[in-house]
Amino acid sequence: MKQLTYLIVAWMFASCQPVSGQPVRVEGDLMQWHRVTLVLEGPGTSEADMENPFLDYRVDVLFSKGQKSYRIPGYYAADGNAGESSSTEGNVWKVHFRPDEPGIWNYRVSFKKGKDLAVLDGWFRSGATPDPEGPDPVSGTDPDGPGEGVGPDGAKGSLVIGESDKNVPDFRSKGRIVNGGKGYFIFQGSEEVWIKNGADSPENFLAYADFDQTSRFSLTEGVREGEADPKKSLHRYDAHTGDWNEGDPAWQGGKGKGIIGAVNYLASQGVNSVYMLTMNIMGDGKDVWPYTSHNERYRFDCSKLDQWEVVFNHMERKGIMLHFVLQETENECLLDMGYTDVQRRVYLRELVARFGHHLGVTWNLGEENGPASWTPIGQTDAQRKAMATYLKQINPYPCNVVVHTHSDDRHQDEYLAPLIGFEYLDGPSMQVGNPSRVHERISKWVYESDAAGKRWIVNMDEIGPHWKGVMPDSFDPAHDTVRRHCLWGALMAGGGGVEWYFGYRYPHNDLDCEDFRSREAWWKQSTLATRFISGFPLEEMECRDDLVDAEGAYCLVKQGEMYLVYLPAGWESARLEAVLSALTLDVAWFDPRNGGGLQEGTVTSLTGNGFHELGLPPSSPGQDWVAVVKNY
Repeated sequence: MKQLTYLIVAWMFASCQPVSGQPVRVEGDLMQWHRVTLVLEGPGTSEADMENPFLDYRVDVLFSKGQKSYRIPGYYAADGNAGESSSTEGNVWKVHFRPDEPGIWNYRVSFKKGKDLAVLDGWFRSGATPDPEGPDPVSGTDPDGPGEGVGPDGAKGSLVIGESDKNVPDFRSKGRIVNGGKGYFIFQGSEEVWIKNGADSPENFLAYADFDQTSRFSLTEGVREGEADPKKSLHRYDAHTGDWNEGDPAWQGGKGKGIIGAVNYLASQGVNSVYMLTMNIMGDGKDVWPYTSHNERYRFDCSKLDQWEVVFNHMERKGIMLHFVLQETENECLLDMGYTDVQRRVYLRELVARFGHHLGVTWNLGEENGPASWTPIGQTDAQRKAMATYLKQINPYPCNVVVHTHSDDRHQDEYLAPLIGFEYLDGPSMQVGNPSRVHERISKWVYESDAAGKRWIVNMDEIGPHWKGVMPDSFDPAHDTVRRHCLWGALMAGGGGVEWYFGYRYPHNDLDCEDFRSREAWWKQSTLATRFISGFPLEEMECRDDLVDAEGAYCLVKQGEMYLVYLPAGWESARLEAVLSALTLDVAWFDPRNGGGLQEGTVTSLTGNGFHELGLPPSSPGQDWVAVVKNY
């Protein structure tokens, strides 16, 4: 019977595909959550053509199954193999689709030509439409929108999608990571919470020597640094070449092994997110941009972006989220003077069309967004809202949009307060300059957003001081301060995850990190904490430090049922105020420095209402410990 079923599905698939030689080809695994690519044969053009292929053509494909449909934006792909050929011309466009259900999906191609058509108002929204053959719900016009039909415009077909065959940590085994609405990321369609444990440095992760047309730009010299060696000062990640494995991806005869090896190493340490600027023109590194040149704003480098996609695909397979930081404080008004006009729209649309299909993505409006003393020209509240709105509307799938903050209370309060309750923002990407303030600042935005009716996912993404961050293990082997104040301080405040910044004073710093093993002891501690806390019903718990009478303690609680108490180094005794009545809860201890299973201490259970002595942990009473009070 199983064989007969497969034969029927195979026949259906074959009967629904365009005939060979037609201008639409399907590539990829026809499985739920996998990348399925429609390769479209369109007009011949080039990155530099007078009719801009990134602006003057709009490719969308409407995929539908029953009452569900997604309008997916496409992009110009030169010869269709630019990552290998470095081609700048051709007649290939691509559309990446991620089916979120098995079964038969129908598609219809819209391929239009017209001046600035890709970014025109009233047509950039990619959300679902209840009637894929009827008028577009936004424009109220022809379902394929304005413009002259070209290439495979109007072509139709079907896809038969099966179940995924992948396993953890590959995101394709569980699906898209989305905002669960209760302060945490979850996997779409389930209640499983996903806690971020990421690398915030190097922020110029994509300034990698093996990517096409990648160099460090210098205005002071009037040329790119080192004419004899245009790859000067770029990342090579040579320390991780040995972490590349046979069968892993590479391009152009073996390029990419360093960055792919770095991804492998980070995944092996439990790191599940990487923070990366996609454009730092005029910023700190001046070495990352998606354009065909440093001074271009409307045309994109097809081969470079194809090579980025090789790395992003591998990260997805390794269970690593793509944290795209779209600009930084020095250049947030570079595009359209901060507005969301043609330059910003075509930039965002290109990134969404190429990379928005990935299952683990956070879109960050910008590093240190908003004016500051050293960058007095910055985006306004209206401008950042317009940018967030556009990002949400052009993304066909549920997506996560955040904004990175300045490090001080004043700027955070000034720029975040007007965003509380804003429908198109999922939360702040927090930078806190003083480690001892992390817990308080995370708690503030968790509480205030929740009180406004739209709880944010509050992530601790950059710690100070700016020159220090997380030091290499050789300078700080124990990492006691960061573990207490920043790691456990963030998680016990109700934070949705953490990422780690490396400062600028120490080796392997924020712009020049080449070896992630420089902080291997830290990855261990951060992974211990995030994996441990993800095992609790976090969406049902709240931060209640007032229930513990030990100085500097943190407490997460599901009142009357479960209590997590973090006790810092130096504590001598601790009492927990709990309402248990006749209920008896067990007490066990978790070691945040070394991990391992829960252990018994001097007190093994609590009963009744009021204050209860937690007793002492099984060893090292002067060190930090986590008391777990619940029924086992």
